[in-house]
Amino acid sequence: MSADVLLRRTVRGATALRGGASWRPTPYQVFGGLFWLVMSLAYWRVPQCCDAGQHAAVVERLKASLLHPRHPTADLPGAGSPYYSPYAVAQGAFARLTDLGGWAVLRLAGPLNLLVLLTGLARFVRVLAPRRPWAPVLALFSMTLLWGTESAWWSGSLGLLPMTGNLGDPSMSAIGLAFWAWALTGIRAAEGGGPVRYVGPSGLRGFSGYAGVGALYGLILLVHPVTGLAAALGAVAVVAGWQRRWRPAVVGRWALTGGTALLVACCWPYFDVFALARYPGFDATHERLYEGMPGHLWLALAGLPALWLRARGSVRDPLVLMFALECAAVAYGGFGGHYAYGGILGAALVPPQFALAVELAAPRPWSAGRRLLGAVAAAAACTGFLAVQAGAVVPRSLDPVGFEQPPRAPTYAWAARYIGPGEAVIADGYDAVHLIAGHGVDLAAPALPDPALDERERQRRLAAVRAYLAPSSTRAERTAVARRYHVRWLLLTPRQRMPEEAVVVAWSRETGEVLARVDGSARTTRST
Repeated sequence: MSADVLLRRTVRGATALRGGASWRPTPYQVFGGLFWLVMSLAYWRVPQCCDAGQHAAVVERLKASLLHPRHPTADLPGAGSPYYSPYAVAQGAFARLTDLGGWAVLRLAGPLNLLVLLTGLARFVRVLAPRRPWAPVLALFSMTLLWGTESAWWSGSLGLLPMTGNLGDPSMSAIGLAFWAWALTGIRAAEGGGPVRYVGPSGLRGFSGYAGVGALYGLILLVHPVTGLAAALGAVAVVAGWQRRWRPAVVGRWALTGGTALLVACCWPYFDVFALARYPGFDATHERLYEGMPGHLWLALAGLPALWLRARGSVRDPLVLMFALECAAVAYGGFGGHYAYGGILGAALVPPQFALAVELAAPRPWSAGRRLLGAVAAAAACTGFLAVQAGAVVPRSLDPVGFEQPPRAPTYAWAARYIGPGEAVIADGYDAVHLIAGHGVDLAAPALPDPALDERERQRRLAAVRAYLAPSSTRAERTAVARRYHVRWLLLTPRQRMPEEAVVVAWSRETGEVLARVDGSARTTRST
């Protein structure tokens, strides 16, 4: 028996006599726990806006009918809608059990999604750098600060400021699960002679472990298809980078992983995830992701030297391959007009951000090059925080310099009190169109594309709404539109002319918006 084993046994025995070793949290447990607390509070502080109304509407539809939900924002069939993912169905089931509304469920989902994200980040970075305890901490700061000097406010953006609004989105859960999937994939690749040492339970080493990882990839694809594509590209990079011995048994196991992922995705009854590749509606809404891209992302370039160092060590490094594949997908979307691929941008920044964190977590003494890299990274992080991200954690009331703050969207609970189930609304304000459906209200024209409704029909509805609100419209024309789409309510901004046949029911002191009925029956007019 070796001397080091005897020494370890002696130390364990001495520790046992003293009553056991005291537990000490890791650096990431401390900083990650504080980050979870601060960002959860920030998420609850900021009024939800933008696409949150769509996700709240999805929960409301599933709460009403878990097995056969209607279209998320219109009184139409909902079959084929990708919003009815396993994630959303779980939220709908929770809403039915607790009788909570869609907005309340989204509020509760935010901290849970953040927990999945933080634990997944820690697991993946520990696979990349198992002996560098500060690497996950630095990866967290890199991921949330190294973006750009212009706000990148979209679903799946991992900057501090966007997190105050999108923690409850399915994309956030999908990204966290992708980190877990990449970590587990790296562990599986280690079984084939890769550089990562497997330290998990022996029960995960067999075929069941590969099938479980495949099921996780299939789940990610269903929860958020664009993130599912990014996760698949990352899996290819990890396997290609770390799998060394390609024996027939190894090929069979990875084939099992891919087959299980496809099987899980194909068996989901609510929509066909692979049919989304042929649906053009999402490209128009994602085209803005390519506008002003350098200003949104340029600080992440601070991680390129670290990525280059990894490439010098091995061109098969997983982060190097992942960066190349994700960038190729983004470029394909931009040049090919498939702008939905722009949703991969957040995942494309992960390799340089994490490579930088791993490099700067190396033990001292540092070389001159590493010290310079650390100085550049610190300057980039400070620039990102002060230029864009600080408003996430510095409330407006305590802001000494005027940091950019999250959007302050109004609430429409005051209007939803009057609108009954199945009654359609015409609205002209951006916030109203995107948020009122979160209260279970129908829209005459859905704001966002959805395969459950033919895009040509959605455009016809939008054109009809524009014609209804046009100053030149006649009462007969408005009545025809109202009857065609069963419109009972108008929710109009102060700049919009109120039709003569409409009867005002309530108005908001916050925005000046007016709620009116268009069938001539009035209730007591009141302000809110």
